[in-house]
Amino acid sequence: MGGSIGLALRERRLAERVIGIGRNASRLEKARGLGAVDEGTTDLSSGVADADLVVICTPVEEISRIGRSVVTNSSPGALITDVGSTKEQIVREFSKITSTRRQGPSFVGSHPIAGSEKAGVEAARPNLFQDRVCVITPTKKVDRGHVTRLSSFWTGLGARVIEMTPKAHDSALASTSHLPHLIASALAVSTSKGLLDLVGGGWLDSTRIAAGEPELWQQILNGNAAHVLNSLANFEKVLNKFRKAIQNRDATTLRKLLQAGKDHRDIVGN
Repeated sequence: MGGSIGLALRERRLAERVIGIGRNASRLEKARGLGAVDEGTTDLSSGVADADLVVICTPVEEISRIGRSVVTNSSPGALITDVGSTKEQIVREFSKITSTRRQGPSFVGSHPIAGSEKAGVEAARPNLFQDRVCVITPTKKVDRGHVTRLSSFWTGLGARVIEMTPKAHDSALASTSHLPHLIASALAVSTSKGLLDLVGGGWLDSTRIAAGEPELWQQILNGNAAHVLNSLANFEKVLNKFRKAIQNRDATTLRKLLQAGKDHRDIVGN
């Protein structure tokens, strides 16, 4: 995600300088070689010191921890955001961090709904955000000027920006992102290794996202547990309708359920 942001910024000439911050110097050098950053550093304090905008692209459990250092070392006029797939806890933690400072940088949460199961700067693409939705989750206390500024950043990368509350975001994404990953993983796990030579396009399409980084998704699912469980309960109800229709050889109900699934999928398109 961070590499794609850097590539998009540099290709569209939207930033004077893009600095990559990380723990691994060789990876940062690779990012520079691929054109994702102008320079890289393992020193967070110096990396954010002069930044106008800081985008935290780490697993969700790391965002708040790193955020404290980012807030401490950023300039008062800086705007901080993240790309985490969960928002309630992150926004709450940043509200605590920034509330202790009379003057300092501001935080507005972001979640670009883009990406793939692949990780690393090698998988970065400058057009990753083109025509994709990016949700931003400002609180009522945030200056609207910062919201406009962040919206302009994401639209500049090609995204379509939607504002939501952190709670509404987490509830929605539990159904549209987190539950699908859970289902894809469950389908992959439930298929024995002895049958993998027989899988076709349907299985491959349905389980593609199960190839995502397990540690990252464990954090997302745990971090949004309440909403994920609600979405899972609703899915189980629908699945049970399919089960009963098949058990009862109820062709009419089964056809209606399949048609409803097709109708919803057709709305989205390719």
